[in-house]
Amino acid sequence: MTEGEASGAENRGARLPVVTVVVLVATCAGIYVISQFLRGSIGVIAPNLARELSLNAAEIGLLSSLFFLMFAAAQLPLGIALDRFGPRACLLGSVSLAIAGSLLFALAGNFAELLGARLLMGLGCAALLVAPLAVYARWFPPDRFSTLLGIQMAVGSLGALLATAPLARAAEAFGWRTPFLVVAAITVAGAVLAAVVIRDNPPGKAPPHNNDSLADSIRGVAHVIRIRDVWRLFLLHTCAYAMYASIQGLWGGPYLTDVYGFDLAQRGDMLLLMAVAQICGSFLWGISDRLLDSYRWPTMIGAIGSALLLLVLPLAGPLPQGWLPAWFAAFGLLAAFTPVMMAHGKSLFPPHLVGRGITLLNLANMGGVFVWQAVGGVVVDLYPTTNGAYPAAAYHMVFALQGLAMLALMVVYVGARDPRHDET
Repeated sequence: MTEGEASGAENRGARLPVVTVVVLVATCAGIYVISQFLRGSIGVIAPNLARELSLNAAEIGLLSSLFFLMFAAAQLPLGIALDRFGPRACLLGSVSLAIAGSLLFALAGNFAELLGARLLMGLGCAALLVAPLAVYARWFPPDRFSTLLGIQMAVGSLGALLATAPLARAAEAFGWRTPFLVVAAITVAGAVLAAVVIRDNPPGKAPPHNNDSLADSIRGVAHVIRIRDVWRLFLLHTCAYAMYASIQGLWGGPYLTDVYGFDLAQRGDMLLLMAVAQICGSFLWGISDRLLDSYRWPTMIGAIGSALLLLVLPLAGPLPQGWLPAWFAAFGLLAAFTPVMMAHGKSLFPPHLVGRGITLLNLANMGGVFVWQAVGGVVVDLYPTTNGAYPAAAYHMVFALQGLAMLALMVVYVGARDPRHDET
């Protein structure tokens, strides 16, 4: 057993009440719904923002990607804070910024104010995944981590689902601003519930002593970086989630409008289908490491499969419209392999560095989304528009770059040590 696999082992024999577990996991996963909604909310309303505020593709790309930049920038400091102050305090401090960002976005009158709102949203959502994961690492044995992460991702993905057809219809009925006022109010309620329910450690377990100085904490980050094979996982994380986020949260909506002529409701429905498939996939990938007794194999299946689906679009040209539901559903299902990929990374870290380790990988996740979305906006803007619409080739170039990058990173990842498979 590696040091990382030993994390939480002391809880193997401790039977927690079912109600306690359900309430804790439901609260942790429920607050993550907010993050998934806010990160993916630009995609379906992008054409509306472009029309109302005269934004071009590069500005839309920056508007979406800034969330991920700020999210990523917060990860290493957040990792130190998780290990020093505990996940509950970090989550509650973070979510207050998400509330402020949602309010500012709803009231924004220009591009600069929208950027400021997305900045606050990114910082505010930075702890809404990793803080719950740190709670799970403290409360549960390590062989349940991937399953819990799958549940976290699946339930949280309801937010991505709400950012599709429901957001489209709400924007149609009330304008795009009103949904963000509602989200701010819901986030306040979620923060109060989290304050009541979430505790850093299970009942009867003393909080871990942490006498590290700030310098020691920073050196811990350096220790994480030096752990064997972490760099392979880090590189993979820069592209894996970005593939899904680029379609669901940014380019999927404009692609369907510009290439197929979809209106707000139609593109919302198609992205809804992908979000539902991604939720189902999160549950399946969450248990895949136990079914296959490996982290590496399920990660490779999901990554290669989703990369090949991305490459189908530029290679085959625009698909017949009737094939789109199958493509979006298959892509959502395959691209949902994040839980097993992150569980692979977590398995490499010793218990006292889990917070810093998870946030390092999440930095790669969100930093990768920022880079890919920002670069995608520049690439799309290289192509001339016709009646305000970009050609299919503009989007296909972005999809091809991401698909090829993912396949190249598989060559790097395949050499990573797999504690589940290699050490049994």
